[in-house]
Amino acid sequence: MSKFILAFGILSIVMIGCQTSIEKTSVYYQETYRPQIHFTPETNWMNDPNGLVFLDGEHHLFYQYNPYGNTWGHMSWGHAVSTDLLHWQHLPIALREYQDRITNDSTMIFSGTAVVDKDNTAGFGANALIAIFTSNVHKDNQGLLQHQSLAYSTDKGRTWTYYKENPILSIQRKDFRDPKVFWYEPQQKWVMALVIPDRYTVQFYDSKNLLNWNLTGSFTDSGDTTRIWECPDLYELPVENENKTKWVLSLSGGHPQGPKFVGMQYFVGEFDGKTFSKDTSDHTPSYVDFGKDFYAGIVYNNLDHPQKKKVMIGWVNNWTYGNQIPTSPWRSAMSLPRELSLAHTSSGFVLQQKLVGLEKLRGEKITSIEKETLNGPFELTATLSEETAVELINDAGDSLVISYVEGAVSVDRVKTKTDFHPDFASLESYDVPGYPASVKVRLVVDQSIAEVFINDGLGVITEQFYFQQPTIKVKIAGDVKINEGYHLKGVWRK
Repeated sequence: MSKFILAFGILSIVMIGCQTSIEKTSVYYQETYRPQIHFTPETNWMNDPNGLVFLDGEHHLFYQYNPYGNTWGHMSWGHAVSTDLLHWQHLPIALREYQDRITNDSTMIFSGTAVVDKDNTAGFGANALIAIFTSNVHKDNQGLLQHQSLAYSTDKGRTWTYYKENPILSIQRKDFRDPKVFWYEPQQKWVMALVIPDRYTVQFYDSKNLLNWNLTGSFTDSGDTTRIWECPDLYELPVENENKTKWVLSLSGGHPQGPKFVGMQYFVGEFDGKTFSKDTSDHTPSYVDFGKDFYAGIVYNNLDHPQKKKVMIGWVNNWTYGNQIPTSPWRSAMSLPRELSLAHTSSGFVLQQKLVGLEKLRGEKITSIEKETLNGPFELTATLSEETAVELINDAGDSLVISYVEGAVSVDRVKTKTDFHPDFASLESYDVPGYPASVKVRLVVDQSIAEVFINDGLGVITEQFYFQQPTIKVKIAGDVKINEGYHLKGVWRK
């Protein structure tokens, strides 16, 4: 959880608060740039997904949220639920900024985890939802301390109570955050991964009751250290077409284009219940997404998958310009859910990401791609040969270009609206291994978001873009084969 420490007044503890809501009129969720199939809050600022957990038919999405404004601040946990990871119901704020009982200073609710305590290990009841999060204690515009705290719910996340003996873990550090907790079945215990951001270190703890934690190991690797490390996650994934699994440690921090931007990286290796060790001594970073707008992704807890795959959601924005993107009355979106596995390639194990359930939103087929005007979300699958491109354009001169040139798939947003921040105009690329003669691309476009999945998700580029006019036309350059295309049905209006 990031990033900017601001000054706020002291707030008293509030268990539940109603999220500020915009009037549900005929234009509900129809504002300029408003995504129609990606999750966004009704109003105000949102960043990292938190506490992704499945319970009794509901996928819970908690997220970093400012109840009072459209830029970062007053961090609390917003809350929504879904039965299919596509259609979301907004719920009241789950956890609000509060007054620390020990220091009497204001405490923001930073990133963390939610788990289902099936066996009542913590003593709050069988199947209680337990949230473990970073308490960020601050005063007079200065961050003082970060420690880990707990809250619990016995009504499926509708109301929450802070644990009276918080904090549950503290090493008396200013920067010590973002706990990811999961149940480790082989040793019948809970495991926590969290970071010491400025030391590029992930620490591992274990517990039998979610209340008392013991340090078991740590991981430090050169990886990408151009930005501080945040939001770690640790999970076991199946290897495609092989009867085995590997462990993945993912975290947020550096970006392929250097320290000005943030992204996500991952390591593949083994976990023995105490610590993670990666397979190779190679320090070259592996990136989750090669675009500028995918950060803080974590996977769902308690969501059983028949092939042991995991489902990840990430934050679609970037700290470099996140507070300035031209949206109102909200800022930021979440990615579409991605199903994760590993592919065993000639260059090692590679994270493979595929969209979950998007077919449910398909409407009419796009039958004549260069003749139709697209006014809403859509998807295209295409095969791009060398020196070809798919260009999204409109009559105002806006242009977003997806191309395959010299062995790299690129997304160029230079000719979109960029005047709100000098670093927004950019071109991002993914170098396709082996320099093949052609590549498969699945493109999902949603008002101001493009997610590009390359060669069945072995590479992904996620980008925000802003057109002066909402209508989009598609222009083909070179030998591009459009395999199929669909208009997609929005999820916010029936």
